[in-house]
Amino acid sequence: MSAKDEAIKIVSNFLEASMAPDPVRAATYMAPDVRITFTGGRAMASTQAITEFNGGRYAWVKKELGPFDWTEHADHAVVYSNGTLYGEWPDGRPFAGNRYLDRFEVRNGKITRMDVWNDSAEWILTPDLNRES
Repeated sequence: MSAKDEAIKIVSNFLEASMAPDPVRAATYMAPDVRITFTGGRAMASTQAITEFNGGRYAWVKKELGPFDWTEHADHAVVYSNGTLYGEWPDGRPFAGNRYLDRFEVRNGKITRMDVWNDSAEWILTPDLNRES
């Protein structure tokens, strides 16, 4: 398997586990000292913290995965996953079409950094943007 395919598979497997949600399995794809940062600069200590954060923000949420982009660096690969989020807000209103971009650094077969951006904060602050696509 090429380095590109391996890095994308690690990220894809992580995303699958995190959407289950299965934070224990998701953690197996991450290095022990992984750095996780969500929108707004929120540092997350673990995959369990991600699950807890999402549990407070959404009744449930999934990703409609788009294409993966990949770059190779001297000691790691960077994988970008972009697409849209869909799910339900805590009050039961459905949503879809919420753009996201996740950036992952993969070193030695593990995710060592994860940065997350999406439209959720904007949609929460301006509810008329919160529409079902």
